Amino acid sequence: MSWAGLLFEEAAGYLPKKGENEVKKLFVGNLAFQVTEAELRELFEQAGEIESVNLITDRETGRSRGFAFVEYTTDEAAQEAIQRFNGTELGGRPLRVDEARERSSSRSEGRRNRY
Repeated sequence: MSWAGLLFEEAAGYLPKKGENEVKKLFVGNLAFQVTEAELRELFEQAGEIESVNLITDRETGRSRGFAFVEYTTDEAAQEAIQRFNGTELGGRPLRVDEARERSSSRSEGRRNRY
């Protein structure tokens, strides 16, 4: 093996592997409207270190829209949260917890061209 190949192999051991150090985003749905970001953070921290909690609110009223996104620092913590909290009752309603998916562009285009 050449010295360049050895250098590459050695350096590769120090580089994060694909998926490492990526924040894992979860969708949390079916939230009671009175649930706060602080309550979500307190609950979901039980599964691991949280990067952020984002409770989605209506722009005009400021009222919760009934869903949120929770970002974990590791995939393991995110998977633990899904298993642990999906179906768990919070504020009198069973939570729906799943991996967040990217918005599809066709959905937003359909709304834009609707009228």
